[in-house]
Amino acid sequence: MSLIIIPAEEINIDDKKKFWTPKRIARMSIFIAISAVGSMIKVPSPTGTVALDASIAYFSAIAFGWREGSIVAILGHILTALTTGFPLSFPLHIFIAFQMAAWVSLFAVIAKKIHLWAGIIVGVFLNGPVSSLLVVPVGGFGLMAALILPLTIGSAINIFVAVTAYLIINKSKII
Repeated sequence: MSLIIIPAEEINIDDKKKFWTPKRIARMSIFIAISAVGSMIKVPSPTGTVALDASIAYFSAIAFGWREGSIVAILGHILTALTTGFPLSFPLHIFIAFQMAAWVSLFAVIAKKIHLWAGIIVGVFLNGPVSSLLVVPVGGFGLMAALILPLTIGSAINIFVAVTAYLIINKSKII
């Protein structure tokens, strides 16, 4: 058996160290805690898992990057599902959490690279109608029809809160 040695330049260890700084971990911890508070503010829906947990994830993504926002989105959705007892099953809520991470990331990338309004429209569309459509294999078209309006309204509220906070804080030059 031979040992293959890969130079450190090819492994890119420094990139991982740059992301996981104490400041970033502390900020994400605070945002996850705020997301937990948002998870208690529900938008009426059949599952009870539509809440304001995602607003801080959207804010985090647009203010500090899509990776940070996606981590907050995953943990925020898990906390929301936990408050209602995982009504769609634990595995499905894990899927939804990673789906939320994708939507938050796409929102941030589109808002930064194209335009803020494009990000808002894409974010609401993905987290509303598209997320509703993705539950069809599990809950059928009845669950999709029941979720489409609450998810779209919840998504619009979450993104509105995030963008408003971002514009105010960005204008003050804190970020």
